[in-house]
Amino acid sequence: MTNSIPILYEDGEALVIDKPSGLPVDRPRRGGPCLEDQLDALRLGFQRPPVPVHRLDTDTSGCLLLARNPKALKRFNRAFEERVVEKSYLAILAGHPPSDHGTIELALAKISSVEKGWRMIAAKKGKPAISHWELVETIGAHAVIRFRPETGRTHQLRVHALKGLGAPLLGDPVYGDGRGAGRTMLHAESLRVPRAGKTAIEGRAPLPPDFLALGVSDG
Repeated sequence: MTNSIPILYEDGEALVIDKPSGLPVDRPRRGGPCLEDQLDALRLGFQRPPVPVHRLDTDTSGCLLLARNPKALKRFNRAFEERVVEKSYLAILAGHPPSDHGTIELALAKISSVEKGWRMIAAKKGKPAISHWELVETIGAHAVIRFRPETGRTHQLRVHALKGLGAPLLGDPVYGDGRGAGRTMLHAESLRVPRAGKTAIEGRAPLPPDFLALGVSDG
């Protein structure tokens, strides 16, 4: 663990960290702490600080891949573009899904207004977005969903929950009412990046305390 950020996987090319909820990956416009502040400490003796390969929302906890050199960054970016990276997320739904599994294909586009700021919407002319999902368990008025996104659009799972499953993620202040939890309840549970001629990069992040507190089964 470095500066309180757990390391889930480490080799000469990559780190997978367990990003805590509430920590932005990029510096917010208003300033304040972000992952960038931790990257120098995450060098762990290497010449360069590692670089995030993808993004997680500020509220989202869990697996985040960092590249330790420019060549690795290029290869990992290509892996994401070619959709060979396997990702799974656990989400708590503020409601129940219409069935116990399925695939959501809803293209997404960004809109902006003075009143509400920017958000993503389902739009036929948007960028393709595909999410596979399954019901893990039901906890009273809420359902625990495992998402396996095929694409990685901004806010993809949050919009797909609302429009594809009929209910927002618990605690989501943009696509829901923000009630029921202290944050949008989304956790990047696992990440696997295959590599030619090498063992795959694999990371798995344990359930965070706020998921456990709501009764989500561990394992």
